[in-house]
Formats: sequence, C-alpha cells, structure tokens
Amino acid sequence: MTVRPLIGVSTYLEAGARWGVWELDAVLLPSGYPHLVQRAGGLAFLLPPDAPGRAAAAVRRLDGLVIAGGPDVDPSRYGAERSPRTGPPAPERDAWELALIEAALAAHVPLLGICRGMQLLNVALGGTLVQHLDGHTEAVGVFGRHRVKPEPGTLYGGIVPEETSVPTYHHQAVDRLGAGLLPSAHAEDGTVEAIEVPPGRGWALGVQWHPEMGEDLRVMRALVDAASTALPPEPQVPEVPQAPDVPDAPDVAASD
Repeated sequence: MTVRPLIGVSTYLEAGARWGVWELDAVLLPSGYPHLVQRAGGLAFLLPPDAPGRAAAAVRRLDGLVIAGGPDVDPSRYGAERSPRTGPPAPERDAWELALIEAALAAHVPLLGICRGMQLLNVALGGTLVQHLDGHTEAVGVFGRHRVKPEPGTLYGGIVPEETSVPTYHHQAVDRLGAGLLPSAHAEDGTVEAIEVPPGRGWALGVQWHPEMGEDLRVMRALVDAASTALPPEPQVPEVPQAPDVPDAPDVAASD
C-alpha cells in the first residue's frame, strides 16, 4: 500500500456562514483544493487559522504545505497605504499563513502558494503587491482564463514547459519581488504569474492562478512528488512462518 504524503492546506475563517439550518462562524475551504491534493496523490489536511506561534509545530507534522487563495493581503504587511480598491483585511489569516510560510521555508517543507498564497510568499520575503489591476477576472464571482508563459530553466518551466491557459480570479499581483525570489511565468500583459525560490533553497513555488479550478494536475503533482521524497520507506510486514505439519495420531483400539 502506497503511503500518501500529508499536505496541509490553509483555510478561510468566515463569520455567519450558512449551511442546512445553521448560520455560524465556520472554517471553510472550497472543495477544489482538497480534491486537487487527493487527485495528485496526496492526503489533504486542513489548517484553520491558529496562533502564529504554533505554525512551526504544525509544519513539522506535514510533508507539504499549500497556502490557499482568499482575501486581499493587508497592505500594512508590506508597508503600503490601503487603496480604496483593496478588500477588507483578514488579520487572523494573514498572521497564521505568514507564520506557516516562514516555518515551511525554514524547515525546507515543500510549499505551494495559490493566488493569495503566492502573494503572501512574496510578502513574507519582503516583496510588495500591486493593489489593483484589471483583466484578470471574468466578473465578480466568475473565474476567467488567460494564457501564462513559463520561463525556461525554472522550476515551474520544468513542470509545465509550454504556454497554457489557466483559470484565474485576482485583482492584485506581485510588484517588487521578495528577496531571492525568481519570476517563473508571466501573463501576456507582463504580470508575474509564478514565483519560486532559487535552486538549493528548498522547494517553494507560487502561482497566481487557481489550479484547483482546472484539470491540469502537474503543479500539484509536483508538490506531492517533492513531499514524497522525505517520506520514510513503507514498513515491511514480516511473513509469519507456518507451523510444521503434525501427523495425525494413530488410532488406538479401545481395550476391554
């Protein structure tokens, strides 16, 4: 039986979520994220916002980490004034996910940032964000598509070597790259669509689009493969030796 790597996925924390007869505060994650992990060969484990000081202990239990998409990063995290077009802050998520990213980078746990997760990876390493751009969403609540071109010789370029059409929904993007980060894919308008750490600094990749909304498994499968390299070998179940055959005892005639 193959051991599947444990892939943690960060989640939303939403007030007044509704399902069935309930309206309660809830930890939420679109099902596309765990389904993508599962289809790529991993075991998905949800990581709701928690105290940032617990992030390192959480990451030590994981084989890989996904920082999911979600609300805009608070501009104060990268030293900017809030634009009127920047969405409401999510301070619990910002603090928790930045701590997860820092812990994963320090421990060399494979890391994939998706949309907001890519932006947080950039911010965690001192980068900044464009707070609004047009043309990367179809409409409010509707995913669009656009083409992404990989940079040859990069981690992402090795995973997806050809130009592809990707599902997208974002109005913010990387501005100044964080320390050491490399751009590894661009949109047709020049927007940075993927970033990564350089070789020798572990496995960390951010993509600005939403692979969980498409059919291409290659990015997630690459994370799962990287996470699998650190797994211990499968335990071998020893064979139980069979007991030797014991011959039947001879019949003894009853004496009078």
